[in-house]
Amino acid sequence: MVHFKKITVLLFLLICIPVSSFAADKIIDRANVKAALLVDLEGGKVLYRYNEHASIQPASLSKILTLYLVNEDVRDGKVKYSDLVRISTKAAKTNGSKIFHDQVNGVLLEDLIKFMAIFSSNDATIAVAEHLAGSVEKFVVRMNEKAKEIGMKQSYFANPHGLPDRRQRTTAQDIYILPRQYIERFPDSLKIHSLPYFHYNAVDYKNRNTLVQENIDVDGLKTGYVRAAGYHLVATAKRGDRRLIAIVLGAKNSRVRDEETKNLLEYGFRLIDTDNRDSMIGA
Repeated sequence: MVHFKKITVLLFLLICIPVSSFAADKIIDRANVKAALLVDLEGGKVLYRYNEHASIQPASLSKILTLYLVNEDVRDGKVKYSDLVRISTKAAKTNGSKIFHDQVNGVLLEDLIKFMAIFSSNDATIAVAEHLAGSVEKFVVRMNEKAKEIGMKQSYFANPHGLPDRRQRTTAQDIYILPRQYIERFPDSLKIHSLPYFHYNAVDYKNRNTLVQENIDVDGLKTGYVRAAGYHLVATAKRGDRRLIAIVLGAKNSRVRDEETKNLLEYGFRLIDTDNRDSMIGA
């Protein structure tokens, strides 16, 4: 009889514990990533967190800050999308993802923004930094000032594109602050981030964020990779009137990165749907 009562009490406790308490631990495979964060932008509610204060190199997520600054300068009238930007020898010699292999005298700033946002072009990023600040070094100072201004207390940037540098660091918590501010202040930027490709000089440059092609809810934002850190993705998705930001840092490969990000987003929208149904029942 005592044994039966213990089983009854255990079953009662299991029923009373919210399903999300179990689901949250199983929604992603933590062995596959170094950090993760999921936030509902309505009120900034954290729906999932894992190792969100762990320090890691930002890789190409640095470009979100570069994009923030160029959009800010356009808004403030310091530069125009129609500006013709010089691709310097330094920019053309930048390693990694690139478009230009030689010095070019005039490329539209708007096109360089698309190359950064869609194709993660490192040479375009250097060209933009030089155009905005006169030199990469001066632009990096601006990056760190802006990061501090918006509350990224655990981050340091050493270059505009995110190529490997041991001094660079960020966290999932800090990285969340950046796209949140970026989207809130420059919402039209998602029109570029959501493009599946960018057509330029008879070539289609595919979006490195393949989720924008696979998932109609996903409309941004940025991938990143360096060997020392692994594969990163900041994804934004909107379903109805709710927007989520999912962050996966340090995944083992791009497939795992994409799958775990999708898992986070689906988990988040399920929680929102459940909350909405509960609200309707209680009304």
